[in-house]
Amino acid sequence: MTPDDLLQDEGLISPATGRPLTKRGEATRLRLLEAAEAVFADQGYHEASIVKITERAGIGLGTFYLYFDSKQSIFEALVIDLNRRVRHSMTAAMAGATSRLEAERAGFEGFFQFTAAHPALYRVVREAEFVSPETLRLHYTRIVEGYEAGLRAAQAVGDVDEHLSPEVAAWALMGMGELIGMRFLLWERDESGRPPAHLDPAVFDGMMRFIDNALAPRRASEGQQ
Repeated sequence: MTPDDLLQDEGLISPATGRPLTKRGEATRLRLLEAAEAVFADQGYHEASIVKITERAGIGLGTFYLYFDSKQSIFEALVIDLNRRVRHSMTAAMAGATSRLEAERAGFEGFFQFTAAHPALYRVVREAEFVSPETLRLHYTRIVEGYEAGLRAAQAVGDVDEHLSPEVAAWALMGMGELIGMRFLLWERDESGRPPAHLDPAVFDGMMRFIDNALAPRRASEGQQ
């Protein structure tokens, strides 16, 4: 199974049997992914092992191979699973927005909520650069595709500066969110050494002011400068 196959939301196939997974099989696969998220986050790809993952999941070693054929395959599946979940978190948060700027605020709120709850997202995705570059590329392009489409639609109704490149803006905004989360969620610690449960509202408001200024429609005279 390739990373492209893993992007499909339905119809997961067992690499051992070639048959679609049952509901029970999907639940077992999910337990393995949850265990892999913890193991890869705690120990990194090279120190992690299939044995450690199955032990954490409480699943027999032989059962692992009904769902994944190697450590790399479960790592790639985890990247795609995290990607699917973070996109869902952002999309769900944006559902009630009535303008693109409202959608940006809501979407970033969803992203930072997910990031605070799943700090493994950062370590796993960054390790993918060396473990599976193709999967890393899929992770980012999958997010940007929807982002770019949303910006184009917003430009069409005058919600966003028509002179912006939707592609460039989408990549820039995604990069901003990732680095703000890294600095103020992943690296931040309180006096007890614990990471924050949510992004500091002052940091979030400062970021959104920057985004609002960047995306807001310009008057004709401003757009020509």
